[in-house]
Amino acid sequence: MPTKLFIREVPDEISNWLRLTRDETRQTQNEILLGILRDAYGRGSQMPLFQSSQKDRVVPGSLPFTFIDLFAGIGGFRLGLEAVGGRCVFTSEWDRWAQKTYNAWHGETPHGDIREIRAKDVPDHDVLAAGFPCQPFSIAGVSKKNSLGRAHGFEDVKQGNLFFHIARIVEAKRPPVLLLENVKNLRGHDKGRTWAVIEATLKELGYRVFSDIVDAAGWVPQHRERFFIVCFRKDVFGDVLSFEFPKPPKEKPRLADILEKSVDDRYTLSDHLWDYLQRYAEKHRRMGNGFGFGLADLKGISRTLSARYHKDGSEILIPQKGKNPRRMTPRECARLMGFPDNLPIVVSDTQAYRQFGNSVCVAAVEAVARRITSVINAHLSAAGPLLAGSVSQDLSRYRAAGE
Repeated sequence: MPTKLFIREVPDEISNWLRLTRDETRQTQNEILLGILRDAYGRGSQMPLFQSSQKDRVVPGSLPFTFIDLFAGIGGFRLGLEAVGGRCVFTSEWDRWAQKTYNAWHGETPHGDIREIRAKDVPDHDVLAAGFPCQPFSIAGVSKKNSLGRAHGFEDVKQGNLFFHIARIVEAKRPPVLLLENVKNLRGHDKGRTWAVIEATLKELGYRVFSDIVDAAGWVPQHRERFFIVCFRKDVFGDVLSFEFPKPPKEKPRLADILEKSVDDRYTLSDHLWDYLQRYAEKHRRMGNGFGFGLADLKGISRTLSARYHKDGSEILIPQKGKNPRRMTPRECARLMGFPDNLPIVVSDTQAYRQFGNSVCVAAVEAVARRITSVINAHLSAAGPLLAGSVSQDLSRYRAAGE
């Protein structure tokens, strides 16, 4: 005798979808759900959220979606996407110290350099996530390269063109959703031409592109503006689509809330370093510049944590009574980026500072991801055929290198 299953507390959006599907297909609710379970059983334990034909219909958001994590770092994107139901099926990160942390935290070592990964070896997935290298597009990175007489943006052969390796994977695998992140300056770099090339490439690949600057200060006590790019495949979601980036919560966290109660004296600045930082700040103050150390307001938020924090910690210094100020500890930096305390720090302080300074804020990713899943719930009932057509000459030029 067949087993009877009863489902309680079904979310409203799924109930509404079932009602509409019953009307459209003239099936009973039992027939619809049994069809979904049979399809999931035939596919194995992980059923993709998005299907390849009209006959494969699922309840959006009711089963885990899959994603890949490119330029993974230590897994900030992974944690944010897992928090909304995602399951990672592929990762890529070339830095060996980041790989060590990633393995300790997520139980797998990422694949290496994306330039050496063939697109056909990447598993099918629902969401492609990538925080591609930001130095060629960042204000600090551009200034440094200009001073050295070096190219930046897409003219930077080693880093700037890595976007096109994302694009060749997108072209080959056709994920329904893309979630990309870069520095705030990307939008205005080279008088907007860099972003124009990126946006045009994504549109030519068949995606509707949404972008905005999101400040993590609403979720963590840190002013950290980053440029988020969210793309939806037009043949899946349709050309008419609205997407709004998350607004920060009204209640803001305070820096004091993430500080450790007992901190080793080795994080306190030496008299020599503290004197140097004060003299350096005074020199630039007289010159009318804003350069100098940042003594944090413990009741407010901090400046942006950078990958150079390990050098002197000057951008975020914690005041101490009767002592010179101190650097934040690696654990405090982890909290500043939204990483939970149960993830062990398995590298040196120097490497940890670099990793957290280069990471994406977990909470900001989760907030954007929740907006993405709301669009999926509202708009996706079935996927259409794959797109066909040409891609830009720039994409073609770089695609050949990875195949």
